Amino acid sequence: MTSEHDIRAEICLPTTDLRADLGFFGKVLNMRLDMIYPADDPSVAVYSGHGVRVRLEQGAGAPGRLRVLTDDPCFAEGQKELTAPGGTQVEIHPLNPPLLLPETDHAFVVRRLADQAPWVIGRAGMQYRDLIPTRLGGSIIASHIRIPDGGPVPDMVHFHKVGFQLIFCYRGWVDVVYEDQGPPIRLTAGDCFIQPPEIRHRVLEASDGIEVIEIGVPAEHITEIDHVMELPTPHLRPDREWQGQKFVFNQAKDADWQASRLPGFVARDTTIAVNTRNVAGVQVFRRGQGDPVWTTHDADIHFTFVMAGQMILEGEGKDPYTLAPGDAFVIPPGMATRYADPSEDIELLEVTLPGAFKTDQRF
Repeated sequence: MTSEHDIRAEICLPTTDLRADLGFFGKVLNMRLDMIYPADDPSVAVYSGHGVRVRLEQGAGAPGRLRVLTDDPCFAEGQKELTAPGGTQVEIHPLNPPLLLPETDHAFVVRRLADQAPWVIGRAGMQYRDLIPTRLGGSIIASHIRIPDGGPVPDMVHFHKVGFQLIFCYRGWVDVVYEDQGPPIRLTAGDCFIQPPEIRHRVLEASDGIEVIEIGVPAEHITEIDHVMELPTPHLRPDREWQGQKFVFNQAKDADWQASRLPGFVARDTTIAVNTRNVAGVQVFRRGQGDPVWTTHDADIHFTFVMAGQMILEGEGKDPYTLAPGDAFVIPPGMATRYADPSEDIELLEVTLPGAFKTDQRF
């Protein structure tokens, strides 16, 4: 490997209790956390300090191994593993691998709060509830996140290697500061952010009982710590793009409700489709005039979270589901559904990829 190429190496160590090891490596050994994933239930963490970089992997088999990260082209495309003469296993990985978006494994999914899906402790002590257990083949993760006790959040400046990421405030409020977006911003119920790929940010403080809905594409993505950047940054750059996407802060108080593509409902658009160049779209639906009808869509991913009220989700060839606040569902492309008997206070959060897609009525 030649010196002009960027090379890093990690000592890979197995762990049977990553959560306990986080405290040991961080507080006892005073090492620096550089990377952790997935956020909802971490299984990999990377620390550096004392002249070494250590990668902890939950459930990895013993013994440890050396993991080399390099952009040196001297390694053949297919060369992934080497064995030293003494038997030590060495893995070769690209230093900056491209983000891979898995093909969507389409399915009709209904996740109800009443089914008592478990809450797990994730990154920065936040509690996560998985809203799409299948994750559609790894193409998306949808998490219901809460912090029961408010106050300062033990977070660091970090970023995510994602294709799309949404934070929608369901209850309470949270203060977050973002790279090139000025002073801290307070997100309140009904507001949302999109976090463009690799934008640096930090969660500062939250109210008691804060709850947010977080969408990430793909399902498994890396969170990296930025130990250099200080937030807020000195310049306000609202038109800056990260991989073609702009930062969006959309507030419910400024909502413009319009007739929606679904008869019987009105909707407000969050401007996310236009600011992501149609990577994704986010709308909020409420009860409107007329009766709901059967419709189909051709979106690759179509996710909905029930924020308020009740309705009956009818699906072609499926038993109907009575849905209430905290419930979520995914409708695959081409499947006919109807949002029947919506209550007057119904409020739905819809996230689709792409942002523009076709909806047809079934008569």
